[in-house]
Amino acid sequence: RPDLSPLIGASTTVGKVISKGDIVVYESTVYPGVTEEECLPIVEKVSGLTYNVDFYAGYSPERINPGDKEHTVEKIKKVNKREIVEGITEEYAQRRVEMLLDYAKKHSPYYKNYQDAQDITEFPVMTKMKYNENMDEVLCDTFRDRKDSLFRLKTSGSTGAPFTVLCDGDKMNRVNMNFISFMELNGFRMGMKRGEFRVWIPGKNVISKWKSFKNNLIMIDISNMGDDALADICEKIRKDRIQVLVAYSSALTVLADYLKRKKVAIRKWDVEMVFAMGEALPQKTYDLIREIFGFSAVRSYGNNENGFLACQVGEEDRYTVDLYNFYIEMLSLDSDEPVKPGELGRIVVTDFYNKAFPMIRYDTGDTGIYQEVTDEKGRKHGYFTEIYGRRGSMMYNCKGEPLSIHVFMNVLINMEGIVHQAKCIQWEKKRYELLLNADRTRVNEDEVVASYRKYLGEEAQIDVTYVDEIPIEASGKRMVCVQKCQAYL
Repeated sequence: RPDLSPLIGASTTVGKVISKGDIVVYESTVYPGVTEEECLPIVEKVSGLTYNVDFYAGYSPERINPGDKEHTVEKIKKVNKREIVEGITEEYAQRRVEMLLDYAKKHSPYYKNYQDAQDITEFPVMTKMKYNENMDEVLCDTFRDRKDSLFRLKTSGSTGAPFTVLCDGDKMNRVNMNFISFMELNGFRMGMKRGEFRVWIPGKNVISKWKSFKNNLIMIDISNMGDDALADICEKIRKDRIQVLVAYSSALTVLADYLKRKKVAIRKWDVEMVFAMGEALPQKTYDLIREIFGFSAVRSYGNNENGFLACQVGEEDRYTVDLYNFYIEMLSLDSDEPVKPGELGRIVVTDFYNKAFPMIRYDTGDTGIYQEVTDEKGRKHGYFTEIYGRRGSMMYNCKGEPLSIHVFMNVLINMEGIVHQAKCIQWEKKRYELLLNADRTRVNEDEVVASYRKYLGEEAQIDVTYVDEIPIEASGKRMVCVQKCQAYL
């Protein structure tokens, strides 16, 4: 066992002088868990203050060798690759799970009903609806008297039930840290100005000018993505010298199509990175971004409730999962039994670090294919090789076989300029509705239907409904397919 006496001594000293509102930052080469499990309890005991209430803490992995003129601070990325890229040990995963389960059984009224449960599989799988029904019971006792001071992570409910997760300051810091870490792994530098594409709503998610300035964040509203609005967005990107574009895949698809169609000159732009969130980025859009900007977009996977769970690193096709902060299970589509490695399943997440609102076995509503591998050093790595999206957008052909969301993103690839938008809705096992925003003087409806039938099956009944616009959801996403068949929900 490592000698932690210097850190213990330093923590004791800090505890004697710390004041309310102070931040303690540890910078030392230690194994995972030392800061929270060994050091901070000492600071709390000596000071009489409460962590994340009266004072805060952070961990700063060593990144420089003092006096080294070659490996300077500017040349070394501040990302703990052990946490994201270099994997974890099996002992670490088991320890984090056990600590979380013990904590939840002790402090959460809901989980106090599971005192006899010893393994995570003995805990219930939780959906958004279950959390909404048991919100007060899941919230831990230690945070009940300061509920109003907790952070709120909200999902709009565009693809399911609206849901708000309460979280403490440590969890909120980890959400922000993961976002930056995933970007740094792909070339992001602290201080780069980023533009975030969202439906920015005053009084709901619009941030102050000071916070925008402090975080180098420019709000880019996408409530309207018509050509006039896109022209204004492009001018804002140029004028504000935005270096990183952060957007849902659907918004990036619209933007990339506009840049190509209008032959927009971007030589005076400062954009160095495109970071895709939310639903899967179509291969066509991925290739188009590389053609326009000269570099590939970064694909990520996550949700508002947990934060960023995984991202592509470099040009890899797979998504590297953050196993340091999350435990992943893949369960059957129609039961809570685990699927075999490489099989399609529901993505179920356990969040190690939300002490206010324990999220144990949270069914994200997403589906995908997951694999874990152990390297020669005995460290475990997790990868999503395919992410299909939410069950609410998981489509099936007439044979009951699942279809990748990429099918619906790329099916009309040869009808640019004729079909502007399309959304496929599955109402029954063999009945579908196709919403089309198209040039009705040029569109060949039989050809469009045939393109979908190729994937849905010859027996598919496809009804076409023409619309003037398929709006972006409140979340900033534009859904290309929606599942309404009760047999698949």
